[in-house]
Amino acid sequence: MAATQTARERARAELTREIKDEARRQLAEVGALGLSLRAVARELGMVSSALYRYFSSREELLTALIVDAYNAVGEAAEAADDPKKTSLERWESIWHAVRAWAKAHPHEYALIYGSPIPGYQAPQDTVAPAGRVAFALVAVLRDANLRIETEVGDIPVALHHQLDALTGILKINLAPETASRLIMAWTQLFGMINFELFGQYVGSVDPADDFFAHGIRQMAEFTGIKMTG
Repeated sequence: MAATQTARERARAELTREIKDEARRQLAEVGALGLSLRAVARELGMVSSALYRYFSSREELLTALIVDAYNAVGEAAEAADDPKKTSLERWESIWHAVRAWAKAHPHEYALIYGSPIPGYQAPQDTVAPAGRVAFALVAVLRDANLRIETEVGDIPVALHHQLDALTGILKINLAPETASRLIMAWTQLFGMINFELFGQYVGSVDPADDFFAHGIRQMAEFTGIKMTG
């Protein structure tokens, strides 16, 4: 009985993977807004009622794709980090890995960092995967001998409370100034990738390789990572 159940579980996992693979293919053709469970079922030769036994709604399928995408880019960031390297090298490796993943998977990247999907509200399940890139960067800052040399003024009281609450929830020991700068750098990372993938650099810094590499170092210095390690 146990062996039969295991075989069923394997079959279910395989079909779940096929459903998500077909959904990703459709993302490339019609985007998240055009994704349809009926169309996915049709392409897989299934009746739609059978597919609903795997994903009860389009929103549930979207959530699965979003979680997969966040985990994939997070894994790319984590795999690129080598604690034996200098802090600057680690920082650069993570940024380059995230950009490389985004360029290799533009439609999945757009799903998580592009325009919001009308009518879709991401559930709590997406929060932890969404933070994996940030946590990879936190690991670098935590191990680095930070030296902030540029001043941006005092942190407003309300922001200070927000940062204290955030670092408490995430159980990370970062000073409010460092946490604030990390969020700015994190925003800059995806902002530069968005501009590149969505064609906003055409006519200016296209191709964006040198600009991106320069931005990495600017943000490293901004967060306090020394250029010599």
